Amino acid sequence: MNNLERLGNHISIPLRADDEGYFGRECPKKDCEGYFKVVVGTGLKDTSQCYCPYCGYTGDNDEFYTKEQLEYARSVAMREIMDAVTKDFKKMEFDVKPKGSFGIGMSLKVKEGPRHPIHWYREKALETYVECSNCTLKYAVYGAFAFCPDCGEHNSLQILEKSLEIAIKTLQLSEASSDNDIKSRLIENALEDCVSSFDGFGRSLCTANANKSTNSKSIEKISFQNLEAAARKTKEVFGLDLKSLLEDSEWNALIVGFQKRHLISHKMGIIDEEYLNKTADHTAILGRKISITAQEISLVGELIVKLAKAFYGNLNKSLTPSK
Repeated sequence: MNNLERLGNHISIPLRADDEGYFGRECPKKDCEGYFKVVVGTGLKDTSQCYCPYCGYTGDNDEFYTKEQLEYARSVAMREIMDAVTKDFKKMEFDVKPKGSFGIGMSLKVKEGPRHPIHWYREKALETYVECSNCTLKYAVYGAFAFCPDCGEHNSLQILEKSLEIAIKTLQLSEASSDNDIKSRLIENALEDCVSSFDGFGRSLCTANANKSTNSKSIEKISFQNLEAAARKTKEVFGLDLKSLLEDSEWNALIVGFQKRHLISHKMGIIDEEYLNKTADHTAILGRKISITAQEISLVGELIVKLAKAFYGNLNKSLTPSK
C-alpha cells in the first residue's frame, strides 16, 4: 500500500495563528485549563517550557495545545489516512469478464464516500494584550494580571504603570476643559483610577507570592485602597513594612490622597472626622467639600509607582510560577 506507507509513522500538521499573529495555548492542568495566546517568534528564543499565565503551572510546550487544535489535528490526520487507504484500494480494482457459457466474472470496485470531515477552529478573542517587559514575548490573556508564558515574569507592575498612564491622560483632559464641573469630575475620576489600579496591583502581587506568606488564606482579604490597613497586613503575612519603602512625607501624601478618594467614593466628598483623624490635614474643615487639584493627583501617581516598584522588588525577588 504505497500511499499509506508514504505517510510513515508521523504526520506533520501545521497550525495557524490568528489574523494578528497570536497562537492559542491552553493550560493542561484540569483545575485550570486557562486559555491564552502568544506570538511565536517573540520572547525567549530557546525555550522548551511554557508557564500558564493564570496558575503558573510549568510544563513542556507540547502540553499546551488547545482542545480545538488537537481535534483539528486528529481530523486532518484521519483524512490523510483515509485518503491514502482509498487510493491504495483503488489501485487494487479489477474487472474479470466471464469466459464461455458458464464462466464466472469477478470484479472489485472501490466506491468513494464522503471524505473525513475537518474540525476547523478559530482562536478566541481575549481581554488584555501584553508585551513582557522582561523577555518581550507578546501574549494575550483573560483579565489583566498574569505570568509571562515564556519567562514566568509576573506582569502586575507593568499593568499598573499602563493604568496610571491612562489616569494621567484623564488629568490632561481636565486641564483642557473650561467647564469647572467637568474638570472637577475628571480629576476625581483620575484619583479613583490611581487608587483602584494600585489595589489591583497589590492584590495580584500578593496572590502571586502567596507561597511566601505566613497565611495564604488571609491574602484574599487584603485591600490596598486602605494603605494603613494594607501596611499592617503585609507586615503580618510577608514581614514587609510598606511604610518603610517611602519617606515619611511621601507616605503621608499618599495617605491624604487615598483618604480623599475614600471621601469622594463613600461620603460625596464631604470631610468627616475619620478623614481629619487619619490625615492631619490642617487645611480641611469638617463638613466642607474636599478640594483636589490635578497636581495632587500627579504626585499621587508618582508615589504609587515608587511604592509599587519597591514593593514588587522586595516581594518579587525570587518569584517564579509554582509547578
